[in-house]
Amino acid sequence: MKIRKLEVKWITWIDGVGLNKKKIFEIVKDYDFHELDIEACFEDNQRARVDNYDDYIFLILKFPKYNASLGVYELNEFNIFLWRNFIITFRDHPARHIDMLFEKYKKQDVEDNAKFRFTSWYILYELIQSMLEKMFKVLDNNAKDLKNLEKIVFKNSSSSLVQKIMIKKRNIMFLKHMFKPQIAVLKLIEMHINKMFKWEIEVYFEDLEDKIEYITNYLDIYEENILYIEDAFQTMVDIKTNTVMKILTIFSTLLLPLTLITSFYGMNVTLPYQTHPYFVYWLMLFSLITMIIAFIRAVWKRKI
Repeated sequence: MKIRKLEVKWITWIDGVGLNKKKIFEIVKDYDFHELDIEACFEDNQRARVDNYDDYIFLILKFPKYNASLGVYELNEFNIFLWRNFIITFRDHPARHIDMLFEKYKKQDVEDNAKFRFTSWYILYELIQSMLEKMFKVLDNNAKDLKNLEKIVFKNSSSSLVQKIMIKKRNIMFLKHMFKPQIAVLKLIEMHINKMFKWEIEVYFEDLEDKIEYITNYLDIYEENILYIEDAFQTMVDIKTNTVMKILTIFSTLLLPLTLITSFYGMNVTLPYQTHPYFVYWLMLFSLITMIIAFIRAVWKRKI
């Protein structure tokens, strides 16, 4: 649980990580926020959205947080209250990129640097941009993992490989379902921000829209790749299974004549020629010929 506050000129940025209800209420009690927006900060898996009010904008955005111990992505939900003179951000998990951004604004000498931007909308822009930039690295890592899986599939068919494929498939689907709905949300953010601030900011949020569309397009490609790898893996398993079944079928076919003959001559009844001194050799020759014919037919059908 961590709370940070930054005040520069007329702008206030409050950033909270993993806060409980009590701490969130202490922060928002001085603001006239709608009770439903405050409750949304406590509830998990809220849909990405933007709500516009007369005196503030409330945003819910979703970004991934990688769980190294499980090898999967988890949801890091951002709840953001924004207006001209403040931005309040609540999130579930720490994010190194946001920490770096906060420290950047904290150390920057705004008074001596006229070019330095410190407005609530620009903080929001940089916050979203930093998380999307992080996603580019996630895309690169997924691309490398998919290539490695593709190589392993044609060399191995162990159960651990099945688990790796399923985890990677789950991660890609998780990221895709997270980012797709937020394309429309970013467009709404741009529209409301443009109304709130009179100067030109459209180009900044158009850049964010381009980046999130780039991310979703590549996630679509990776989804196709992992499905192809899964199909290839299943095909390899089926081929190996069929090979084993063919070997077992041929083996059973070779033993079938012997089994049939043994079942007849194992009965306690008198059968023709069973006392003939050379009958056992004729029987072995007959069994051998039958086995050879069965083997040739099995191999011939396999080639066809």
